[in-house]
Amino acid sequence: MSDSTTAVRPLDGVTVIEAGSMISGPTVGRILADFGATVIKIEHPAFGDHLRNFGPQKNGAGLWWKYLGRNKQSVTLDLGSERGQVVFEDLVSEADVLVENFRPGTFEKWNLGYDRLQELNPGLVMLRVSGFGQDGPYANRPGFGTLAEAMSGFAYLNGFPDRPPLLPPTGLADSIAALFSTFAVAFALYHRDVNGGSGQVIDTSLIEPIFSLLGPQPLSYDLLGEIEERSGNQSNSSAPRNVYRTKDDRWVAISASAQPLAMRTLEAIERPDLRDDPRFADNAARVANRDELDAIIQEWMDRHTREEVMARFEACDATLGPVYNVEDILADEHYRAREAVVSVDDPDVGEVRVQNTFPRFSETPGGIDFLGPALGAHNDRVYGDILGYDAETLVELDAEGVI
Repeated sequence: MSDSTTAVRPLDGVTVIEAGSMISGPTVGRILADFGATVIKIEHPAFGDHLRNFGPQKNGAGLWWKYLGRNKQSVTLDLGSERGQVVFEDLVSEADVLVENFRPGTFEKWNLGYDRLQELNPGLVMLRVSGFGQDGPYANRPGFGTLAEAMSGFAYLNGFPDRPPLLPPTGLADSIAALFSTFAVAFALYHRDVNGGSGQVIDTSLIEPIFSLLGPQPLSYDLLGEIEERSGNQSNSSAPRNVYRTKDDRWVAISASAQPLAMRTLEAIERPDLRDDPRFADNAARVANRDELDAIIQEWMDRHTREEVMARFEACDATLGPVYNVEDILADEHYRAREAVVSVDDPDVGEVRVQNTFPRFSETPGGIDFLGPALGAHNDRVYGDILGYDAETLVELDAEGVI
């Protein structure tokens, strides 16, 4: 089961308002909530976060929502209404962090720009995630992760040279931007609370974080005049590096970027004679002759099952891993030993397995208390217990469609 709700977590005492939808902003909120922050998730009263209806469903519950909405306090609020904006100001006055991923200018249209919010709360850290950032020629364009994956150079590099650029099957750019944003929030809180600084705005685009992870491409272009091209599962920097089909129609991956690892790979495939072959003597030679090397490795794989391959490579201390699907992951003893997947009981879908909190902390681990809650499940708690609104006010706000 997930960690106890009574355990001390590193962000206990931090209050976060999450006013966003879909993947990028909600992923930031999910990570902060996993590690103890009180994350108040604001959703429109009529339809909630679009994530609730995105992707696979079970018993009418969106599984993306169950994952990214976990540990959050769901409240409903119409930010487009004047009274809703007043309620939002009350919430922000009590918060440490505001996370939003609307198109730039939306919060200003609602009279909720940072200048106004900082007047109410000088220490507020406001994270703004958008497709192209808060300024620049493309700032007002609609932005989604797919566009960032295309324009960052990722899709151009991803795939095989004789096939079109390949987009990822999941929200990669959104998730990478969320990871950068999460540690940016931690940096800003450290500056405020340890260095005696003020609150500030964090401006994250979807396009820049994924671009930054693609290696020294600008350096290669400026200094060498090179534009890296698609190379499939091979690497332009090291060999062998590929996926290989085994005798029993399974797949394994090899990465042998260091010289000792490459030599162990040759031993594992029972070809120690290739160590002295000038085509494979060092990494530069192996990269130049990687197709020939892959053909030799594949011929050996054709004669062995995946279990045999893994046993042989482990015996030679060579680097190889099976290509897993989720069924493989859930059955793997290493994942189980590290409790990388835990079971959580949910009122909508029952007891179900989900990714645990990462990374692991020795003294203040994260934990999963519950999966994504029902729309507005915490209205009474947040508006009544935290903001102190009386029952009559809550009934009035509900009747007006504000919450």
